[in-house]
Amino acid sequence: MDGGNRMETKTVHSGMEYWKKIIILLCSGWVTIWIYRSALAPVYPQINDSLGGGISDSALGSISSFYFLGYVIMQIPAGFLVDKIGKKKVLLPGFILFAIAAFLISQATSIGMIYAGSFLAGIGCGSFYGAAYSLTSQNIPQAKRSFSTAIVNSGSAIGSGFGLILSSLLVVQMQMPWQTMMYISVILIICMLIAFALIIRGNKDDVAFIEKIKLEEKKQATPEKVKEDVSFKSLFAPRMLFTYILYFATCYAYYMTVTWLPNFLGTERGFKGVAIGFSASLVAFASIPGALLFSRLADKFMNKKIQFIVVLELLAAAMLLITVQATNQVFLLIALILYGFLGKLAVEPIIISWLGENAPKVGVGTTLGVFNFFGMMSSVIAPRLTGSISDMTGSKEMGFYISVVLLVVGTLLFLSANMKKSK
Repeated sequence: MDGGNRMETKTVHSGMEYWKKIIILLCSGWVTIWIYRSALAPVYPQINDSLGGGISDSALGSISSFYFLGYVIMQIPAGFLVDKIGKKKVLLPGFILFAIAAFLISQATSIGMIYAGSFLAGIGCGSFYGAAYSLTSQNIPQAKRSFSTAIVNSGSAIGSGFGLILSSLLVVQMQMPWQTMMYISVILIICMLIAFALIIRGNKDDVAFIEKIKLEEKKQATPEKVKEDVSFKSLFAPRMLFTYILYFATCYAYYMTVTWLPNFLGTERGFKGVAIGFSASLVAFASIPGALLFSRLADKFMNKKIQFIVVLELLAAAMLLITVQATNQVFLLIALILYGFLGKLAVEPIIISWLGENAPKVGVGTTLGVFNFFGMMSSVIAPRLTGSISDMTGSKEMGFYISVVLLVVGTLLFLSANMKKSK
């Protein structure tokens, strides 16, 4: 079956439907991105040693911060380019840059070269978010969209888990060079480039399918809703603003955890070798059933989304608190599993769904752009701030406590704004 054939609707029954291919493709894209993202965190000591030693935790944390800085900077331009020139033309150059950046890091002889590579990798990966969720919104049937999005998002958990385990096994336990993980990343990125080129339709071939989806959704829209537009006032109304703050707190806790948890377990809680990567990966793997379960429940009880969000956020904060206070490794691991099950990847699809229902119909893209900007800004701040705290105090515990406080405050602000709206 030719994926570029305009007679797709006639051939769809002879093979897998296009929207199902998109789900698998995008899930694989997140797997690849997150294997790279999580590969360096467990091997910070090895990176330090290979560069001559003497690098502070703050400087090592900045490796992640530079990546997310590039990622954040690329969000708005990438979204604009997706609309103007098409998803395929944005994804392919972005992932080519991503591959070059990963190879550059593998050849680094200084922390500055790693920073440069991380920044370029962030810009390359920044092409994925807008293109990916544009593909899901335009191609996946509306009745299947929430659950399908949760499946796509689960790729980040799978990639994060495998990245942590592989890095700990190959580098920490088997003592292979830390650059090995970058070579693996380059190979995976090249595989994704080939898949993007073969599967994703060009703009002209995609028009008929997209128009069909749009016509179905326009039937549900009134003239008043079509005319509704986004304004600064509506964009930063209290309910919107506190949702952005809540997402900032949610992402802060998650990115602080995925960046520093392996190091925290190894240096402050006595975990050794592959046990570090395996234990840290529990957060990622536990998030997959959590995301699928809660997205289905939120779709079933659509008028209870606020309650789902508030309960999940507070429970996630409680699990992080137990994680940092647990002196018994079994209790610590149970808390990590529950944090993964209840945390960011479980609540994120529900927040995005709620936001889409409450944003101006014409301004959903702009609202989601601001929403994602707030969330990803936390990923720039959290790794470096936690590293600086570790340099000053000798421990990363305060980083966990800050995450707990942010989650509780953000949740209470979100709840208060929605209680006022209900009244």
